[in-house]
Amino acid sequence: MSIAVAVHGATGRMGRFITRLVDEADDLTLHAGLSSDTPLAEADGADVLIDVSRIESSERAVSYALERGIDVVVGTSGWSVERIDRLEEEVPSGRGVIIVPNFSLGSVLGTHLSAVAGRFFDSVEIIEAHHDRKVDSPSGTAVRTAERIAGARADAGLAALVAPNDDQDARGSVVDGVAIHSVRLRGVVADQQVLFGGTGEVLSVRHETITQSAYERGVLMAIRAAPDATGVTVGLDALLGL
Repeated sequence: MSIAVAVHGATGRMGRFITRLVDEADDLTLHAGLSSDTPLAEADGADVLIDVSRIESSERAVSYALERGIDVVVGTSGWSVERIDRLEEEVPSGRGVIIVPNFSLGSVLGTHLSAVAGRFFDSVEIIEAHHDRKVDSPSGTAVRTAERIAGARADAGLAALVAPNDDQDARGSVVDGVAIHSVRLRGVVADQQVLFGGTGEVLSVRHETITQSAYERGVLMAIRAAPDATGVTVGLDALLGL
């Protein structure tokens, strides 16, 4: 049985990529491609809405889809812990939302490995780079990585991280005690380095996206999993058994 997919943000860089993937997949059907100016009613009747827009329109699209019994995959940055907490109260019984900070399986594994390493180092910083057309910073992946590191430390009963001199503008954003430095540079697709400093050593967990094709497996995995999802799932971790 084919899954009917509506793509919200279809005119953007990632939206065009996802639209092509849906068109080429034998088990998926493109129900509608929506831009920020397209009436959301065009998504009516879809099985899954995948949203890769901006946070302002993303929240509206997700709420609309859930009200109409459409399961959702979110690839838009900006879904903070507070927004996700509110969303968990909004999801109707039997419906599911999968929020994916990064569709690259390598990136998901990099974040997972960083959460493991974060238990053993008290000095952690993230440098993330994306193309110069990315409108938000820090990236959703970097925020998710910092949150996962902090969560792993809390679960282990360890002290929270503290970013030194975080009152200085040049230190970047700070998420859960981890300083995040954002680079927006032409020619880059996506690159994240998580640096762990210890006495006499530095550990680096780095993931670099070379082309958009790195997102293909994760996009298709999330869309195919959405009709069976319930509640809110954050990240591809659970789908990968991590």
